[in-house]
Amino acid sequence: MKILFNWLKEFVDIAAPADEVRQRLSAAGIVVDTMDDSPAGPIFDVDLTTNRPDCMGHYGVAREAAAIYRTRLKRVQPKLREVAEKADSATRVEIECPELCGRFTARVIRGVKVGPSPDWLRQRLEALGQQAINNVVDATNYVMLELGHPLHAFDFDTLTEKRIVVRRAKRGEKMRTLDDVERALTTEMCMVCDAARPVGIGGVMGGAATEISLFSKNVLLECAWFNPISIRHTSKALGLRTEASTRFERSADPELAELASRRCAELIQQIAGGEILAGVVDVYPGKPAPQKIELTRRELLRVMGADVPDAEIESILAALGFAPKRTDESRSKHSSLVAAWECTRPTWRHDVTREVDLVEEVARHYGYDKFPTRLPVAKQAAARLEHAEAEDRLRERLVALGYHEIICLPLVDPGDDALFRAAGVTPAKIGNPLAEDASLLRTSGLANMLRTLEWNINRDQRNLRLFEIGRRYEFREGKSVETHILTLGATGLAREKSIHEDAREYSFANLKGELESLGELLGGFVWSSGGPDWLHPARAAQIALQGPGGHDFSRAQKTAAKGSGALAPEVADPIGVAGQLARRITDHFKLRQDAFVAELLLDPLCKAYKAARAALTFQPLARFHAVERDFSLLLAEGTSFAQLAEVIRALGIAEVTRIDALDLYRGKNVPAGKYSLLVRVTFQGQDATLTEAEISGFTSRIVAALTEKLGASLRA
Repeated sequence: MKILFNWLKEFVDIAAPADEVRQRLSAAGIVVDTMDDSPAGPIFDVDLTTNRPDCMGHYGVAREAAAIYRTRLKRVQPKLREVAEKADSATRVEIECPELCGRFTARVIRGVKVGPSPDWLRQRLEALGQQAINNVVDATNYVMLELGHPLHAFDFDTLTEKRIVVRRAKRGEKMRTLDDVERALTTEMCMVCDAARPVGIGGVMGGAATEISLFSKNVLLECAWFNPISIRHTSKALGLRTEASTRFERSADPELAELASRRCAELIQQIAGGEILAGVVDVYPGKPAPQKIELTRRELLRVMGADVPDAEIESILAALGFAPKRTDESRSKHSSLVAAWECTRPTWRHDVTREVDLVEEVARHYGYDKFPTRLPVAKQAAARLEHAEAEDRLRERLVALGYHEIICLPLVDPGDDALFRAAGVTPAKIGNPLAEDASLLRTSGLANMLRTLEWNINRDQRNLRLFEIGRRYEFREGKSVETHILTLGATGLAREKSIHEDAREYSFANLKGELESLGELLGGFVWSSGGPDWLHPARAAQIALQGPGGHDFSRAQKTAAKGSGALAPEVADPIGVAGQLARRITDHFKLRQDAFVAELLLDPLCKAYKAARAALTFQPLARFHAVERDFSLLLAEGTSFAQLAEVIRALGIAEVTRIDALDLYRGKNVPAGKYSLLVRVTFQGQDATLTEAEISGFTSRIVAALTEKLGASLRA
């Protein structure tokens, strides 16, 4: 909403410069984002909340400024020169759908001379982004921007029987609007009609057949009030959003209609001439009764924690139109604890319905900075959520591994989400989405993750490590279900080029190693080959927990997996998947480089962390040195490191404390059908330093077992 500072000053005497007024308005909740210069003076760009339609005109913002500076707001008092003939003798109005149109006023002006608007009016409209059309139409737009209430002018001579009927559209009815588009109407839409046809979509846009042209002589001026929900549905159904619909759908002030009509008639007479017929046809079937709201000092103290002087309370509320009246028995005492004020809610403030709303009005104009900055007394001890510590430790480990946390909105494009949705999952759709690409609650965190990767890659951030702790959503048996998830995404280089090392692309092995580091907090992971079809078939794995809270695998499987991070066959009930994205997925998201992802259920991870912490016991530091021995082995293709580690563990050598894979090689000097794997085994005695003879005996047993069980041989 744009506001002209010089126009604002026509309603309130403000000596302060525009920049100060901007700051004071923003501090009071009428946030002015920017201030620009224009030929018509400084322009405020006001960011209004949807509950403040009263400030969608200069007069409403002027009321706020008057309350801020404790000065008088000038009343709008149009002075019309009316002829003896009465308006109700020339036209009449019928409302057949009072639930959609709560008030309709019609005023008749004869003998106008339609032409260009004066420079001062055209300059103001253009400064606020309104195109000047002609003096009559411009007058309606001017008053809308001035008072915040939309109006419409009809060519009176084009109305059949010179009367107005407000009704619902008939089935199959159509109408051509002012933008020269023929629109199909539904029976839920409120139409402004003459005796024969629709001449306007109530609260949205007028019809082309009755528009004001250079040949128009007589004008019927409409100023009405329409149901905000009806306007919102009509505007959305027609894909037609206008200045009028924006104001009506936020619930404009019905009491302002007659004043806005008089003000517009006055302006038309000033710039286009003509005779105004006496009075106005005003059909107002459902005028609401005034609403009383009480404000007490006790509530003010309870909510704000500090007092406001009586004079300030009464001055603020009076300036805002609430007409406060002291009602307690101690009215003569200032700052009485039992002080109470009866306030009458003005019709332009439908958002104020409770006592706490009045407290807010007083506080924002008194100044939030005048209240002490202290927290209220807690009624119960603060306690962290059940899995807060586990989430903190997971975050710490991921950040240490080079990952950055992201927070995404859970609304996603249905097409993106469908790529990762498991069979049988029913997604949760948004009933009234703001955009088609944000119309579904995600069933996986991967759509958000990949859009984030895409956004960064398109801005030359090629090397990325991202994670998100969030939720996914679905329907199960008619009930909504939220599931906590941990999502990882990585792409680019695993290692940048230096004077010592060449650059190295990120690979599945890097992702697996980082997840294994994360798994150390949880008692370890067990991996199994395979995954969903959106992952590369050869670089995909399912992940399950081992240790406390995990599955009961054989001792050999557990030790092999824990020591090596290897893939173990046939893991039941995986808690997540990891791998490289399939090419069709990276093409869909236009990533232009390989990407690696993982998604894990968060609750099992947190429970596993808690169980692993509980299972920790003190282990004294070893008193004797560890000894490492490297084995450069030739293995048949298809032999996994997990199998190799299991063979070594099966020997039952208590001194074997660790088994690591250091390097893998295929190529020159390696026979076809085989590959070279460098394995390091760490030995450590608990009672004495190991001798060379003992170590030689262990290595001989290991080589013999690997040769017998796996057909391995030492590489020369």
